[in-house]
Amino acid sequence: MKTFKIAVIPGDGIGPEVINEGIKLMTRIAELDGRMKFQFTHFSWGCEYYLKHGRMMDEDGIEQLKSFDAIYLGAVGYPGVPDHISLWDLLLRIRKEFDQYVNIRPITLLNGAPCPIVGGSKDTIDMLFIRENSEGEYAGAGDWLFKGKPQEVVLQTGVFSRVGTERIIRYAFETASREGKTLTSISKGNALNYSMVFWDQVFEEVGKEYPNVQTYSYLVDAAAMFMIKDPKRFEVVVTSNLFGDILTDLGAALAGGLGLAAGANINPERKYPSMFEPIHGSAPDIAGKGMANPLAAIWSASQMFDFFGFEDIGKQILHSMEKTLEEGSILTPDLGGYASTSEVGASVGEIYTEMIKSRTSV
Repeated sequence: MKTFKIAVIPGDGIGPEVINEGIKLMTRIAELDGRMKFQFTHFSWGCEYYLKHGRMMDEDGIEQLKSFDAIYLGAVGYPGVPDHISLWDLLLRIRKEFDQYVNIRPITLLNGAPCPIVGGSKDTIDMLFIRENSEGEYAGAGDWLFKGKPQEVVLQTGVFSRVGTERIIRYAFETASREGKTLTSISKGNALNYSMVFWDQVFEEVGKEYPNVQTYSYLVDAAAMFMIKDPKRFEVVVTSNLFGDILTDLGAALAGGLGLAAGANINPERKYPSMFEPIHGSAPDIAGKGMANPLAAIWSASQMFDFFGFEDIGKQILHSMEKTLEEGSILTPDLGGYASTSEVGASVGEIYTEMIKSRTSV
């Protein structure tokens, strides 16, 4: 039996509430399955920690996290702490320090989930976004000149290295090839005449090594339109850090809302731990009220099982979520229901348990 060491950073707002449901489900699954067990270690880092200590995590926080197999993150952000501090000093720092250069965000409309567009279904909305996660527009490069003076100038520099661009595009091609799906690149080469022209060039170069993968390329504005008008055309998608961030929130709206949006930050070489998180914010307005939707956190737990090589469990978790959505009696307010965070988490766990027991009793 394999023991996986998981660093848990519940974070701010609703983070602890939703992460707790994911941990309960992971623990139950480990007990039922028998192939693995989890050892969870909690870290009280986040905005409350920042207000007390002037930093988002311990000074040696990165060193502490290195020994773990994965990181499970709830949410960061809270009133009183500027967003650029909460983001850069925790989430983006972990992504960069651990070279988690692949961001995986599934956009799949599960049966029973609401969709704002006519004709939306699992058949028409089922895409996998692979977002560059370590550089690009979020490289943190730039300058602030003549601060506070009339001639004040700020420079925000996008960084697109050959290594960084090629490895994310190659990862996307490998994924599309393995799954037998099309691959779409999204850029803005007509206006960003250095970074995105380079991106398009690398996509074309790498594509020559994968003649079996059908490819498409769209400008980001056109892609946003097509995601609404014709989402079925997107299967596997690869794009830059900024565009991926924006478009996957649009995708979340198509697939039932941010309460169903999960993300994985992957270091494919497994030299460092990877990190799994619901991509919604900390929602301080509903924190502590038991109203938060835990399904995104549970979905990110399913991604963790996939990463550890238990894809069968990952699929079973999604099936249990889907059954909860289809039954419709135990849903949080964002999905039109009246159930609490813990009731929804318990429902997914009970459905999963019943499904496993029915299979083993046959």
